[in-house]
Amino acid sequence: MNVLVLNSGSSTVKFQIIETDLELIKKNADRRLAKGVLERIGSESLITFVAETKGKTKTKTKMAKPIRDHRAAIDEILRWIISPESKIDHITSLSDIHAVGHRVVHGGEQFKISCRINDEVLEGIEDNIELAPLHNPANLKGIRAVTELLGNGVPQVAVFDTSFHSTMPETSYLYGIPYHFYRRYKIRRYGFHGTSHRYVAYRYRKIRKIERERVNVITVHLGNGCSMCGIKRGDSQITSMGFTPLEGLLMGTRSGDLDPSILEFLSHKEGMRLNQIDTILNKQSGLLGLSGLTSDMRELLEEEAENQDRRARLAIDIFCGRVRRYIGAYFADLGGTNAVLFTGGIGENSPVIRERICEGLKCIGLKLDKKKNHGAKPGAETEISAKDSKPRVMVIPTNEELLIARDTVRVVKNAPRRW
Repeated sequence: MNVLVLNSGSSTVKFQIIETDLELIKKNADRRLAKGVLERIGSESLITFVAETKGKTKTKTKMAKPIRDHRAAIDEILRWIISPESKIDHITSLSDIHAVGHRVVHGGEQFKISCRINDEVLEGIEDNIELAPLHNPANLKGIRAVTELLGNGVPQVAVFDTSFHSTMPETSYLYGIPYHFYRRYKIRRYGFHGTSHRYVAYRYRKIRKIERERVNVITVHLGNGCSMCGIKRGDSQITSMGFTPLEGLLMGTRSGDLDPSILEFLSHKEGMRLNQIDTILNKQSGLLGLSGLTSDMRELLEEEAENQDRRARLAIDIFCGRVRRYIGAYFADLGGTNAVLFTGGIGENSPVIRERICEGLKCIGLKLDKKKNHGAKPGAETEISAKDSKPRVMVIPTNEELLIARDTVRVVKNAPRRW
């Protein structure tokens, strides 16, 4: 099957085409045929499309043109996919796209597994808009655009960021506020990045050749958005993001954990409305807010090394310290762990950050092999712990699009959906 994977954001649509089926999944032989991103929908959009063969660029298209909405964006993607210009293997017409998998951010308590999209599922995604007002509407636009352009004959599947965390117990997902707020409004921890945490835990199981029930790990997803997950017997037990993706670790522009009384204090002192403060906490805080320079960890590391910038160092230290404290807390919460798994843009590509996070964790038996850590190649699954380290420490690149494609196949073929 050729599966089109779509990630529809508020002003961006990312896509991949992945060739996969149940047999290819068993052999881990799925392959990506093409990928691309269309940015700045609603204005002069920037478009980058790439077709691949054996992981290497076959053709590349870059351009700028006005794209008015998500339907026009997906129409542009589909036109390129079947055009002679793209030269995508095995695809010459829209009939060669056999299914579409959508990343959907919020499934609330309703959606615990990936599912085929129908009217009931669409209604459920709409019902959760108030929990993800920036994301679910964009996801719905992508789904409806595909229906208009490809028709009802092409199956569409929703894969939810929140579903992997649906196994959390009440002791993990409830907040210490009056219980009736949960009963009335479902205010609770939902967690996000579930597709990434699930994929990384799956790859660990395959690498170690163990059963799902023996997967006891802490997954650490570090990128512009950051989250962690404590996984026991293959199930998510606790995760750092909460009611929204704002809670938890320090991130590129998000504050992470803070005293909620700060909101009222800032409102009183600065005369700001809650929505203005929310914008600050989501878009002007984190590494950017602390450093006053950038949200990009690579640039902060350069500033620290080349210019000894104090605030760049401060932002990095706080970032690493927050991750380290969460690892320690999850280690205690899970009653120990077999491995700590780093993933995401920073987690996969920054040996310096991994080392600084792990420096204070010898108390739980965690030791890095510095040579292995700094020698880890981008895109490679690598163990970076010392021989006498317990737990293991590994770098496992995430692949959310592949997981979405695989789930799409499983749903369409009515195969089991648990990893």
